[in-house]
Amino acid sequence: MKRLARTGLTALATTGLLATAAPAFDLESMSAEDRSAFQGEVRSYLLENPEVIVEALNLLEARQEMAKAEADMSLVADNADDIFDDGYSWVGGNPDGDITLVEFMDYRCGYCRKAVPEVAELLAQDGNIRFVVKEFPILGEASLISSRFAIATKQVAGDEAYGQVHDALMEFTGNPDEVTLSRLAKGLGLDAQAILDHMDSEDVTKEIQETRELARRLQITGTPTFVLQDEMIRGYVPAAHMQTLVDDKRG
Repeated sequence: MKRLARTGLTALATTGLLATAAPAFDLESMSAEDRSAFQGEVRSYLLENPEVIVEALNLLEARQEMAKAEADMSLVADNADDIFDDGYSWVGGNPDGDITLVEFMDYRCGYCRKAVPEVAELLAQDGNIRFVVKEFPILGEASLISSRFAIATKQVAGDEAYGQVHDALMEFTGNPDEVTLSRLAKGLGLDAQAILDHMDSEDVTKEIQETRELARRLQITGTPTFVLQDEMIRGYVPAAHMQTLVDDKRG
């Protein structure tokens, strides 16, 4: 029995995965003595070679990450039209770029704010990326008010005004009430009252609801979340790493 156990352990060491090799052994058919001996050999081997456990865990993690990435790619493929061409989300960068980057963002999200200069650097240095912004307020009432104000600006005053308001809200640290938002709009030369009056309109509400529904289908629960061509990037990514991902997409 001891020779059988060591033979089995050699196979386990070769693969680095106990769970993969285990089905070759029918523990139930062993006697209590043989089973105890085998388990003792396994324990001794792992104590003498703990790197096997690390190897197995690393491989398991890699497989899980690969499976998650493949699942995300399927979600993107199934929802491509709503992600890249919904007809209402703001488009910046190079509208005719060969690569599209989409960001689900929240104005009160610290990592979204941290990503602003990184995305700006990426768009400026590359010059051939189409950038789509998805308003996804999930961090409370202040987030929702800010998104309503930004979307209302886009619907009332157009894309250029939205871009200005978007950037301003990303730096804004105060309470987004009627007074401060009015002051912000006026400072940008916009019709503040027209925007404020439009914030609670059905058109603004519809846009937020549709983006939230899309995020639900994509299993997005945090910001920032990026969609780069056919894959999702969940979380903050520095510009240099994002450029590497873009280059990989171009092949």
